[in-house]
Amino acid sequence: MFQTFDDTAHPEQGPPRLEALRAVMRHDGLAGYLVPRADAHQGEYVAPHDDRLAWLTGFTGSAGFCAVLHDAAGVFIDGRYRTQVKNQVALDHFTPVPWPETALHDWLRAALPDGCVVGFDPWLHTVEQVRKLEEGLSGSGITLRAAPGLVDGIWPDQPPPPQGAITPYPEDMAGETHSDKRTRLAASLRNKGQRAAVITLPDSIAWLLNIRGSDIPRNPVPHGFAILHDSGQLSLFTDPAKCDDALRAHLGGDVTLRPETAFGAALRSLQGPVRIDPASCPVDVANQLQEAGVPATEARDPCALPKACKNPAEIAGARAAHVRDGAAVVEFLCWYDNQDAAQLTEIDLVTALEGFRRDTGALRDISFETISGSGPNGAVMHYRVTRSSNRTLRDGDLVVLDSGGQYLDGTTDITRTLPVGQPGDEPRACFTRVLRSMIALSRLRFPKGAAGAHIDAVARAPLWMAGQDYDHGTGHGVGAYLCVHEGPQRISRVSDLPLQPGMILSNEPGYYREGAFGIRIENLITVREAERPQGGDARDMLDFETLTFVPIDRRLIVPEMLTEDERAWLNAYHAQCREVLSPLLSDAARAWMLDATALV
Repeated sequence: MFQTFDDTAHPEQGPPRLEALRAVMRHDGLAGYLVPRADAHQGEYVAPHDDRLAWLTGFTGSAGFCAVLHDAAGVFIDGRYRTQVKNQVALDHFTPVPWPETALHDWLRAALPDGCVVGFDPWLHTVEQVRKLEEGLSGSGITLRAAPGLVDGIWPDQPPPPQGAITPYPEDMAGETHSDKRTRLAASLRNKGQRAAVITLPDSIAWLLNIRGSDIPRNPVPHGFAILHDSGQLSLFTDPAKCDDALRAHLGGDVTLRPETAFGAALRSLQGPVRIDPASCPVDVANQLQEAGVPATEARDPCALPKACKNPAEIAGARAAHVRDGAAVVEFLCWYDNQDAAQLTEIDLVTALEGFRRDTGALRDISFETISGSGPNGAVMHYRVTRSSNRTLRDGDLVVLDSGGQYLDGTTDITRTLPVGQPGDEPRACFTRVLRSMIALSRLRFPKGAAGAHIDAVARAPLWMAGQDYDHGTGHGVGAYLCVHEGPQRISRVSDLPLQPGMILSNEPGYYREGAFGIRIENLITVREAERPQGGDARDMLDFETLTFVPIDRRLIVPEMLTEDERAWLNAYHAQCREVLSPLLSDAARAWMLDATALV
């Protein structure tokens, strides 16, 4: 099993750790200290060595931070985690703070008097984060001070840094040599008058060099830093022990391998202007450039958009991975429908589903910890089942099953909501609204230049009309055998980045009723050029190709709530599921598929 079911949140451990941190703060003259969920590479995911927020507070979500004062400790979490955090932290010592509705600078202004100093680790905060906080604190008399390593200093059994081997990624799957990628990006630097770019994001480095690693659980990326020069040459700073002769041969003479300890000196020796991305560049990197008199220019990570816009080879790989994965999920659904659900637990579902994916012979890892939430656990958006939380399914439950696989040719992410017995009319009505939301986005045609924020409302409209909504984005980007959450592409109220052909995103509206049930339906989609309909204007339009092929449970649909167009889309989708997956299925699953995809 890739997934484990150990309890990783221990609320009772938080208070003594909090007091130990406060003792260090008093010694250093700090009124506050910020503990983010971040590492020096500033990706979304962190290795156990860098999971300082979870160690201190017990909160294990993938986003958030803690602001520790001497008489308060606010755990800032967004809408995805407001139920989860209540079960993971000691609420008599830590206070959940709704974020971004409550800005950190406003919270600090209200909690601290003038003249106080708040510490932060300059490797764990980006230039953009600290700048915005300083702007928000302007005029308050509250100042920020770099104070690295305070949590590490009180963490006696901190896991060691990861040491995963770095391996070449096949060129036929990457669709472009790393030499061509470096040449292309170096030309963009020269065009902007930039001599070099500093790259810290692990998936950017992995994509650029056609390499993969295992330093972060569930995400095949290596830890390291890179400096791309305007000549196309690149310096990769990582532990040499991770690199064998095959990797060195793959990288070639224009990529220089150096230990991470050499990164600082290399920064200080650069000739500017040097490009840094304020959204991912650690403050310490910017400080070292400034102290050495190296001029820096702020711009997006040069890998971000090229990585997001998948080339034909990457799209072909994604299609193949989703067909393979879809067949595995259908085998699981056939198995599920032939069990006595009242005898199953949430862990049973996770174990069985991973088993069917393993049976493909191609699974490298799961792409994230499978979410298997039944009944009230389904309302915890990023629920992770443990042995202590494991729940037996009950008649009338809904089960949110959100899972994915890492295959050499692609990364998958799919959510299906399953019934246990006979769910009530209200959950079925809510499910049908979520389905209508997912169909609305699947069918959408939109003009080039439209961003995620422009189309997010299309998915929410069926729920809004019923006075309902969900507190997460409608879609996140997905990598090509990389991170299952990939930026900068998103379908979200806050995303102003225009969607472009080749981007892979999720389409995952949902609905969650705390203490009762959760619903989510998720397919992956890719942006493509849209065919121009007869009579349409002479303007360029885009639409989505659906990559995921797994039936949507008809038992939860209220058919009369669907429009004729929605019903036609669903029936066509189910027919495509039969056509694409049937050759890969067992006889039993093929028979199950015929029934599961009957006309609605």
